[in-house]
Amino acid sequence: MSLAASDPRTRESATTLSVYGQLPFVPVSGSGCDIVTEDQRRILDLYGGHAVAALGYGDPRLVKAIGAQAQLLLFQSNAVALEVRAKAAETLLGVAPANLRRVFFVNSGAEANENALRMACVATARRKVLAITHGFHGRTAAAAAVTWSADKWYGFPQKPFAVEFIPRDDCDSAKAMISDQVAAVIVEPVQGLAGAYDLSAEFLGTLRKQCTLHGALLIADEVQSGIGRCGHFFAVQAYGIEPDIITAAKALGGGIPCGAVLCGNELAARFGPGDLGTTFGGGPIAAAAIVAVIDAIRHDRLLDNVRAREIQIREQCVVGPVRKIQGMGLLLGLVCDRPAVEVRNALLEHDIFAGISADPQVLRILAPLILEPRHVDRLAEALLSLAPATC
Repeated sequence: MSLAASDPRTRESATTLSVYGQLPFVPVSGSGCDIVTEDQRRILDLYGGHAVAALGYGDPRLVKAIGAQAQLLLFQSNAVALEVRAKAAETLLGVAPANLRRVFFVNSGAEANENALRMACVATARRKVLAITHGFHGRTAAAAAVTWSADKWYGFPQKPFAVEFIPRDDCDSAKAMISDQVAAVIVEPVQGLAGAYDLSAEFLGTLRKQCTLHGALLIADEVQSGIGRCGHFFAVQAYGIEPDIITAAKALGGGIPCGAVLCGNELAARFGPGDLGTTFGGGPIAAAAIVAVIDAIRHDRLLDNVRAREIQIREQCVVGPVRKIQGMGLLLGLVCDRPAVEVRNALLEHDIFAGISADPQVLRILAPLILEPRHVDRLAEALLSLAPATC
């Protein structure tokens, strides 16, 4: 077999749908914030597996928890109660806003949003949902319906409910659009794919007030912003907002696929056996991973670290092509003076991996929560070496 034929990129392109643009390196292992490639490059991962690798790579507590649970009980269905599932629910609710006392475990962010929207429609008996311009909520039928600019790839013959989009940070439009016909407003407190755009406290407060006034549910999509990424377990906690539902995924399992829908007791009481369901949600491996991730964030005071690294990045990294920084915690958007893809590619030459976004000028930082000061120093030095654009 030729070298080219054995290349995983060649083999993937021959056997999988070509729906992902892939970068020119192949990771084979990881340690801390670094990934090691098949040709032994050591790359600083500031993309964090698309905001998934909360504890970086190879965290011994997470690895041990997964392995121990796999040996004890690899899987069992939701038809029976499990100690590890109960512990995962208690642990997750212990770091959530106080009004959220119940959890429904699922497998992904899109599935979490899908169920949150279903719950809102059932609870209110309404058939209109409002979302925010530039927001992203997933690619399943309901989640994609409330995703901005999804029409170009939506694919389904029709959307499951009426959808309108509130212009982001437009309080007057929010007041005008939220009515007694609205089942829910779904919002990312910090819009991830949009370029780590942090919505204003005034706007989020207006959404909360208007939803309460009109009996609509406020859904906080914290799939990307949650589980410590914004310096709080959930970004809404930085704003002092209590949503009716929070959805979580990505970093929740530190690399094990899982998701969750969190809600209050009153909303939970509307649902009984058979109303919601999933085969793998809340499985033993996922549950063990959830406990390990949250315990590690608490034990290692990683929320403090996230806030400190955000300050350091803001102080040191408005250099070279970077003109300003938006976002919160380690969900940051570096607004560049040139296409962000050019900056991303240039950083790769320095063995630094950052992300891009739907905004062509914004480079995204989604680093593991264990990011160290020396890593930020390295990013700042690399950015400084990239000459600013000339007028």
